[in-house]
Amino acid sequence: MKLKYNVDDRLPMTALTVYSLQWFILAVAVVVTSVFVAQGTPGEKLFFAQKVFMAMGVTGLIQVIWGHRLPIVVGPAAVLLVGVLSALSSNAHTSAIYSSIAIGGVIVTLLTFGGIMKHVQRLFTPRIVVVILMLIAFTLTPVIKDLVFPKQASHDEHIFGLIFALIGCPMMVILNRNLRGVAKSLVIPIALVAGSVVYYAMFPLHEFTPSTVSLKGIFINEFQLDWGIVVAFIICYIALLINDIGSIESLGKMLQTEDMPARLKRGVRITGIANIVSGAMGILGPVNYSMSPGIIASTGCASRYALIPATILLMLCSLSDKVVWALTAIPNPVIGVILLFLMGTQLAASFEMLHSTQSVRSFGDGLTIGLPLMIAMLFQLMPRGIMPQIIEPLLGNGFAMGVITVIVMEHIINRSKS
Repeated sequence: MKLKYNVDDRLPMTALTVYSLQWFILAVAVVVTSVFVAQGTPGEKLFFAQKVFMAMGVTGLIQVIWGHRLPIVVGPAAVLLVGVLSALSSNAHTSAIYSSIAIGGVIVTLLTFGGIMKHVQRLFTPRIVVVILMLIAFTLTPVIKDLVFPKQASHDEHIFGLIFALIGCPMMVILNRNLRGVAKSLVIPIALVAGSVVYYAMFPLHEFTPSTVSLKGIFINEFQLDWGIVVAFIICYIALLINDIGSIESLGKMLQTEDMPARLKRGVRITGIANIVSGAMGILGPVNYSMSPGIIASTGCASRYALIPATILLMLCSLSDKVVWALTAIPNPVIGVILLFLMGTQLAASFEMLHSTQSVRSFGDGLTIGLPLMIAMLFQLMPRGIMPQIIEPLLGNGFAMGVITVIVMEHIINRSKS
């Protein structure tokens, strides 16, 4: 893939400003779609969001500078969101839930010592990487649907989401095709601002409630063990580990980055440590998100330095409850349509990689790519409650099941004789 800026390229000030703004907007979109899991009063929920902004900003900065050192957005892990919602539905205590998240972080961290990661990295052939890039887009489709058409929204809001998708996506494609240089990265900010302005010209903005900031509230009140919840979250962390490795490995292969074993080990280790801290803080643990290839493919900028100001800005925003309130007020349909466009660019990047690596040369090769995509969608859309609660967080994660399927197809069932 031809890039304007590579991973370790330093950017001119103008380009740095614009590209950093783009990454910041994407990071905000990732964070705000998960803060609804907060419990308590409106003020306590806003403080929860502030903690999430700070934790994701710090983790992202450490990853870019010392961790995997790749342009990857860090955000709350969706698989942990599923685990938290399942535990809350069974009336589990929040201290037990977030204690389990901390334990999961310890397990992920320990796995990065020794030579385990080298064996894991060998699994990721070009075909598997292509499937992972596709899986991200396919398995995010239900999330995008719920953002564009929120379940609790009115009929008029659903109409807005539909019209914005029909008009916004083609407009973003036109802008992405015709803008040149740094201006090309303005596509997402333009869509975000324009969509938000139109939305709030039609619908009211929710009222501001000051954050309930307390030093006691930074960490959970007690460390509480509930072994049923611990086991459930360990299974969640299997999916998180697959997700984290897949995100780092797929982008590294896409950008043909050197020294990937060391980058992978550092990246996963920091993810584990950050999950320990997040569990202690009573928030969702972070993971490296896989939507970065879409951004890179659409802008041609893969410089990790563009993420440094974005992560710092994320941390600064967390210090103001009014700023966090404003950022979390970005309309869900607008975020959903932007993600829809980004996943389209990500699929385009996966097709380009499919061609450049000559990954499909026979029907069997094509089946190795096609079947995991269908398996992933089946498990992603599977009705909840039909599987034992202890394994549902894993089986209900279409991305994780798709990755497991493609690994089995590539290395066992459809393994090449050569």
